[in-house]
Amino acid sequence: MQDQEAYFAHSENGAGVWNPLANHLRDVSSRARKFAEAFGLGESAYVAGILHDLGKYGDLFQKRLRGQESGLDHWTAGASVCLERFKSQGIAPALAIQGHHLGLQWWTKDELVKLVRLEIEGRRLTECKLQTLLERFQADGLSLPDSIYAPAVEAKTVAAMLDVRMLFSALVDADYLATEEHFAPAAARMREPAAELRPDQAEEILNQYLAALGTKHRSSEAVAAVRADLMEACRAAGEKEPGLFTLTAPTGSGKTLSTLAFGLRHARRYGLRRIVIVLPFLSIIDQTVRVYRDALAEIAAQDRYLLEHHSLAMEQAEGEDNTARLRGMLAENWDAPVVITTSVQLLESLFSNSPSACRKLHRLAQSVVVFDEVQTLPLKTVVPTLAALSRLAERYRATVVFSTATQPAFMHLDQEVRAYCTSGWNPREIAPADLQLFKRLRRVRVSWPTEGERLTWEGLAERFKPLNQALCVVNLKKHAREIFGVLRNRREDQVFHLSTAMCPKHRGAVLAMVRQRLDNSKPCFLVATQCVEAGVDLDFPAVFRALGPLDSIAQAAGRCNRNGKLNAGDLHVFLPQDSRYPQGAYRQAAELTEVMLRAEKGLSIDDPAHFEEYFRSLYQIAELDHGELIEAINSKCFVEVRKHYRVIDQDTVNVLVAYDPETHGALAEEARTKGLTRDWIRRARPHAVSWFRREVEKAFVEPACVRERGGKLTASGDWFIYLRDQHYDPEVGLVLPKELEFLEA
Repeated sequence: MQDQEAYFAHSENGAGVWNPLANHLRDVSSRARKFAEAFGLGESAYVAGILHDLGKYGDLFQKRLRGQESGLDHWTAGASVCLERFKSQGIAPALAIQGHHLGLQWWTKDELVKLVRLEIEGRRLTECKLQTLLERFQADGLSLPDSIYAPAVEAKTVAAMLDVRMLFSALVDADYLATEEHFAPAAARMREPAAELRPDQAEEILNQYLAALGTKHRSSEAVAAVRADLMEACRAAGEKEPGLFTLTAPTGSGKTLSTLAFGLRHARRYGLRRIVIVLPFLSIIDQTVRVYRDALAEIAAQDRYLLEHHSLAMEQAEGEDNTARLRGMLAENWDAPVVITTSVQLLESLFSNSPSACRKLHRLAQSVVVFDEVQTLPLKTVVPTLAALSRLAERYRATVVFSTATQPAFMHLDQEVRAYCTSGWNPREIAPADLQLFKRLRRVRVSWPTEGERLTWEGLAERFKPLNQALCVVNLKKHAREIFGVLRNRREDQVFHLSTAMCPKHRGAVLAMVRQRLDNSKPCFLVATQCVEAGVDLDFPAVFRALGPLDSIAQAAGRCNRNGKLNAGDLHVFLPQDSRYPQGAYRQAAELTEVMLRAEKGLSIDDPAHFEEYFRSLYQIAELDHGELIEAINSKCFVEVRKHYRVIDQDTVNVLVAYDPETHGALAEEARTKGLTRDWIRRARPHAVSWFRREVEKAFVEPACVRERGGKLTASGDWFIYLRDQHYDPEVGLVLPKELEFLEA
């Protein structure tokens, strides 16, 4: 039993050992200081760590550890002392202390005054007399420095809020790790030793892989030459000072491996710690991971070197082998040299207030962060997004690379970005203009629709008659099903379908079949929505693309003659008779493309200047300001910023479907009787599709269950089970009855 004169941070662990509070505070402050030294805020993080649990010196908290009290606030005391002692320099660490359980809150003068005065609504402090807590703190051999350095409180709100989040991240990660060491020492030992990037060794391994790859001659000599030139340009750019970069190069020019070469050379030159690859879609993550694992096979085979962090890679923390468990633990704080993640995961964390979401942010300091297919960034949030990434480069010695074939004209938003971050948006281009990459890699002839020309699905199908292989990309899932049905009647088992109405496991199976037929020169016709465009490695001799956003048309062209085996592939842009588009920014971009087509009488998808004009025009007509988000940012309310910052505009939920009826039945029964677990979600995600939250109650679904404390099962708000197995078609995925088609996400 514990000594009544002593003060503890945590109750006994599995070995019956209690965690002395002084030990915990020293451990957290030491770890936090080490994390924040990467960006010059070591002393501020130390103070946040040494004060974060000051309230645990209260007698009420010690009673709580013995099960005699509950509902106590042990964090406000430390935040109040931090503000009182360090004044304006104490604001950021005080906010971090206040939020290490609740999440970051308000940052306004009125709220800070309330914090100093201990004006806490709805919660009980563990001790109202701060002097009592400080006396016990000092009696435990702990002390505070006379002064600290913290980032200046400035009007540039996105930058200032990111500064708080980075300090918050260092504190939260340190606290989680110290607590884990007490309660789960075996798990904590699994984290050691931490893996290092070792860019010199990794670069040598990559060079050997590239040399071997060059002997396989999958691409034409012209394409190989372009890829070699881009690779050398990336290596040369890796010697430049860290900061903001763009990489504008045509589809099929080898950007995936070239950006890896840039990152390794850059990290070696400037002592950077990790490479983070950010992808817009789950559908292309597996492909990218395969490329990286193959390219760095010798070093990436180590369990902790390359980390996938996205919803389809969720690992169960218990009950599986140690490798899976370790990956799940590393995903919590990105303690890995190479991280592959999604834009949703990274960007929403940059604007979060949640301890678990922000925990990993400090790892971005001194890192290379590569965003692939950046034209997919949502316009409503693009200005604050650029401001946050600019601050990451300016203050935290990170290098940010925007890579795409269709580079948005973000530099024209520089003044708008400066309203939220002093450094604005002025990246350097990696690929020199004199390489003429787009001209040299022009592998596709583009035919545009003549004015007034519109095609029925039957008319479109006629154009497939003389072809052996072709891809057709349309704007809506309904259109994809309709043209698939027409072609299926004509070409039978030579025709395939791909859309987000199909679960990830289904889409993966179709892509595998399509690639096999393409490689073996068998007849193959794929009808798809936009999900097939960005980053999906397919190579068709002919592509048909319904008129849509100009950047989407260019991405579709990237699936045509990708490896340059033909003198030229053929991209046919057509206007369907049913010319509806998805609502929102997609529709605005598609209609702008129509206007430009009428004005130009033939656009070029190989001229970056056309895309600059296109994106500049799009910024003028699109809604760039998300009013509620901007209001939350300007009022420095972390809670509201998290609520309104969304990479995916539509609020969607996960629906378990019957691609595999046996698996669907087993997962559904488990969700009903046992409730959701991390393992259930990991197994269910490959069998789920997305749906609009606002419409889900009108469909044939029931909510999955969540088991709360005490064992009670309640309805999940994010996972649902589709109840009609017969509505999942083995060829096209989930097909709703006609009266419910309006529900499709």
